[in-house]
Amino acid sequence: MTTTEWELLDQAYATLREAALGVPADGWHRPTPCAQWNVTQVLQHAAGDQLAYAARLTGGPRPAEDPFAPSGALAGTPAGLLDPALAAAAEAFAGVTPGDVEVPVPLPPFFVPAETAIGAAALDAAVHAWDIAVATGRPPGLTDALAAALRPAAEVLVDPLRGFAYGPVRSLAPGADDGAAARLLAFLGRDPDWVAPAG
Repeated sequence: MTTTEWELLDQAYATLREAALGVPADGWHRPTPCAQWNVTQVLQHAAGDQLAYAARLTGGPRPAEDPFAPSGALAGTPAGLLDPALAAAAEAFAGVTPGDVEVPVPLPPFFVPAETAIGAAALDAAVHAWDIAVATGRPPGLTDALAAALRPAAEVLVDPLRGFAYGPVRSLAPGADDGAAARLLAFLGRDPDWVAPAG
């Protein structure tokens, strides 16, 4: 299992890996909360994002394809795609020092404090794990505790990326789950109650 010096990142990576490895054989083309992408494309995007973090931190290789234009065709196994990306990111983040005020990240504002950089990579992994899990009818791994830990990074990073990486803030329906996970998903523009279409 991929581990880093950062517990939040380890948790998010474990959640993403569990979601990806739990996809049933017939689940890869199912729709996801990312309306334009199926499960395969969300996994490709999530793996590509982690490689982009690693590349920005180390100057190493960037993702082979644009994470924002995933092909939907896996060249190998899901683990074969995801595990090297998580390993590269984990190794890169091992060099990030707590308290560092200028850590490079691949999206605006491009340099953030260490804890925000870790939170950004963890947010990306955990939310895409949620996308994959709910798309395939599995329990989402985004717990309220994990969501609460991710919220500070979201507060810093999400608004400048609305309309690109995130949608408008959604209102929670009266009587809906209003725990930290639901609030985070709504803040990111996702529907916390999203379910895969029938059929």
